[in-house]
Amino acid sequence: MECPLCGHHKTHKHGKTSKGSQRFYCPICQQTFTETFDTLYYRRQLKLEKIHTVLQAHSEGSSLRGVSRITNLSYNTVVSLVRAASVKGQMIHNSRVQQLETKQIAGDGVFCTTPEKGD
Repeated sequence: MECPLCGHHKTHKHGKTSKGSQRFYCPICQQTFTETFDTLYYRRQLKLEKIHTVLQAHSEGSSLRGVSRITNLSYNTVVSLVRAASVKGQMIHNSRVQQLETKQIAGDGVFCTTPEKGD
């Protein structure tokens, strides 16, 4: 597994967390991390299926309070998950869009206003 902190390719298993997740150690930066480090699931006390249910229901247009009722989660937990997913999605989008080269841009609609006469 590659170290998410320094990019070193040869990390070593380094025991398990109290929850049973595999912990890894990087000999270069001397840090430990788990497989979920720097992901939406990092340090979440929820099952993956529950997180997927929250995000799927929200993407289908359910309100945050509705998702909270459906999943029996706190409203604040639902908001936290949706915000974290939004931030991760924006980071991925920005990293991919910055690497695109464009030769031509086309727009399908333009909105403009003009001042009224006499202004």
